[in-house]
Amino acid sequence: MSDLDFVSGSKPIGIERGEGVSLYTADGTEYIDAGASFACTPLGHSHPAVVEAVQEQVGDLTFVDSSYPVEARENAYASFVASTPDGLEFAWFCNSGTEANEAALKFARSATGESKIVAATRSFHGRTMGALAATWKDKYKKPYEPLAGDVEFVPYGDGEELADAVDDETAAVILEPIQGEGGINVPPTGYLETARELTDEAGAALVLDEVQTGMGRTGSMWACQNAGVTPDILTTAKGLGNGLPVGAVAVQDWIADGAASHNATFSGGPVVAAAVHATVSTLVEEEYPAHAAEMGDYLTTELESALGDSVREVRGEGLLVGLELKRGANRVARDLAMNHQVLALPAGRTVLRLLPPLVIDEAEADRLVDALTAVIAPEAEAES
Repeated sequence: MSDLDFVSGSKPIGIERGEGVSLYTADGTEYIDAGASFACTPLGHSHPAVVEAVQEQVGDLTFVDSSYPVEARENAYASFVASTPDGLEFAWFCNSGTEANEAALKFARSATGESKIVAATRSFHGRTMGALAATWKDKYKKPYEPLAGDVEFVPYGDGEELADAVDDETAAVILEPIQGEGGINVPPTGYLETARELTDEAGAALVLDEVQTGMGRTGSMWACQNAGVTPDILTTAKGLGNGLPVGAVAVQDWIADGAASHNATFSGGPVVAAAVHATVSTLVEEEYPAHAAEMGDYLTTELESALGDSVREVRGEGLLVGLELKRGANRVARDLAMNHQVLALPAGRTVLRLLPPLVIDEAEADRLVDALTAVIAPEAEAES
């Protein structure tokens, strides 16, 4: 089995159950989840509030389409919209992040009457045909071309290039507040504010893809709040249902007023809606975004101290952390899993991505730091 097979294909570790930040195999071996759930379990595995809500709902009503009022759906919409930045008044549930971004691009084109989409290099917005067209990496796109047209890419973080691209024919600028798949790239201070100003001036929609950065991961409920920026359209998924498949789009009223018909059969299904309400309510009431900020500072400080010059950089916000390595990230991820019971993800060729559940504590963070030090520091010293 190659390193690539291990990281992106079938893994040789059978997971039977999970609790908190840990995953367990059938023989009881414990693994720290620093990436295996792809940021989908902000409350940790099998959180009691989500388990109880889902079990109760599936016993009462598994499914009815979204044209019928259902208490679980109404509660989910209310808690989700209340958690978003002021000005985002309307929402729509779907099944995934790529579907949320697909809807966002449709809504922007419909509301503005324009077609041009401006996206960023190293972006990742999904794998359906519209979202894929706004995704940067050729390996995801080439087999499916031609894709939806009228997408222009600009360097991520470069406000001047963004200003040159945004014009009166622009329907939307779509950005990740921090790029995940592209390498945990944090934009320079003022970049999102510039994007907000440019889209306002052009009458275009600012779409912020918070599929990975949302749900408290960066220290605020939404990463755009760290910059004080409210988008016209906010998309999210991953952690929204604490592991259940659900995505969402929140929009300002001018987008809602101008959006054409759009729907999906499973939009806001009662069971996933119950999970959404339990997840969002628990995150907010128990102040897990603030905990993520605190633990993110602790984790990055400890990593910088332990790894020093063994890595090129430790970057990110909250519990979205990237280690820029001096070697391939796939091999490091394999070594961590097979020899140190830590599951992490690559984000590009040389960046290791850490996405632990937000419930992680200092002792668990220390275990993560110890494992990373054991894998990365000795090899860095040998290579020097």
